[in-house]
This record gives sequence, C-alpha cells and structure tokens, in this order.
Amino acid sequence: MGRPGPVLPWNEDGSVWESADLWATAEESREYLVALYREAWGHSDASLAALPLEAPAEVSWWAPERRRTTFGHLVARVVAETARHAGHADILRETIDGQAGRDHESQGDRAWWDHYVATIQAAADAHR
Repeated sequence: MGRPGPVLPWNEDGSVWESADLWATAEESREYLVALYREAWGHSDASLAALPLEAPAEVSWWAPERRRTTFGHLVARVVAETARHAGHADILRETIDGQAGRDHESQGDRAWWDHYVATIQAAADAHR
C-alpha cells in the first residue's frame, strides 16, 4: 500500500481511551472533519484494493490472545460498527432508552457515563 493511514488526533494525544474519537470538539471545523473522513475513506479504499481478505492483521491494543486476526475480520468489524452508528437513529434510541454502546456496557459505571455525556453536552453547548 505504501502510505500510512490518517493521523488521528485522539490517537496522538491518547484521548481515544476516553472515547474522544466518538465526537467532534468545538475547535474542529467542518472542513477539518470532512477532510479527515475523506483521508480515512481513501486509506480504506486503498487497503481494500491492495489486500486480500485473508491477509494477516494485528491490532496492537487488543488482548494478546486475540490481537492476531485477518484483514477480512477487521473489514467485517468496521462494517458492523458503521452500521451500528449510522445516522442519528442510534442517538435517538440512546436518549429514549438510556442504553448505549460498548463503552457504557464495558464500564458498567453510571457515574462514568454521566460524566461522558456531560463532556459531550458541554462541547455542543459551546455552539449555541
């Protein structure tokens, strides 16, 4: 493939571990976010064109016993994750039933979830 994937600010500063990759900050312009999306899209297209689905893959932050996988497995996970979060229907459902995705499930901690929602709300409120 020859080119690395996009530089992701939440990976660079470590905030991905606080779910910072799930929402935009007030400092991130629409142009920046669209450009980042297009860069990731281009990297995905290049990867799909260059790699067979059975190509070996490794995800460094997964548990050691699970981190070796295939490119096809990762593609299936991305498709499932994209489908899960597509559109605003998921946000509406979360508002109605109070349940959320894996971050909330894995934390099992209402205080953590309330803090996370308040952080996102504060970012949104900056644009009122």
